[in-house]
Amino acid sequence: MKTVKKQLSPAERDELLGTLKIRFENNMNRHKKLEWSKVQARLEANPEKLWSLNEMENTGGEPDVVGNDTKTGEYIFFDCSAESPKGRTSLCYDREALDSRKEHKPKNSATDLAAAIGVELLTEEQYQELQTVGTFDTKSSSWVKTPPDMRKLGGALFGDRRFGRVFFYHNGAESYYSGRGFRGSLRV
Repeated sequence: MKTVKKQLSPAERDELLGTLKIRFENNMNRHKKLEWSKVQARLEANPEKLWSLNEMENTGGEPDVVGNDTKTGEYIFFDCSAESPKGRTSLCYDREALDSRKEHKPKNSATDLAAAIGVELLTEEQYQELQTVGTFDTKSSSWVKTPPDMRKLGGALFGDRRFGRVFFYHNGAESYYSGRGFRGSLRV
């Protein structure tokens, strides 16, 4: 099996850093008191994380900094696209759900694709946090990390924003819809 190169070329790196810088500067409400120069230095020191951010970008996630862990120094990126990332829709929740489908299988699962691009699905708490820095998923929905006890019973959670509120719902983990994807979290 061929391993995926998880490093960007210098041109790809520069293009991504330019995109991230513009997004950072245009959305200061998401990361008050943080400085781009410090974020960029951290990114340049972590080429595999840059690769993951590029995958987030290429699948429509529009990643941006939403916080800083003062204990570890890590910057926290979430997908900040207005709707669930287009390149990550029509996915069931996880591999077990994908394998359980007898027909009309989706192309992948949310947890498998997240692992492949090196990100974590947002938790319920992170999804709520994201919704405090903007308005997201008003026409779509996003799978969120599901508690093991719920998943064991066959269910999975997703969230969206309707009527000015954030809602969490459940579905069978094997379900998939063109308007439901997942949002990722990455610590750099």
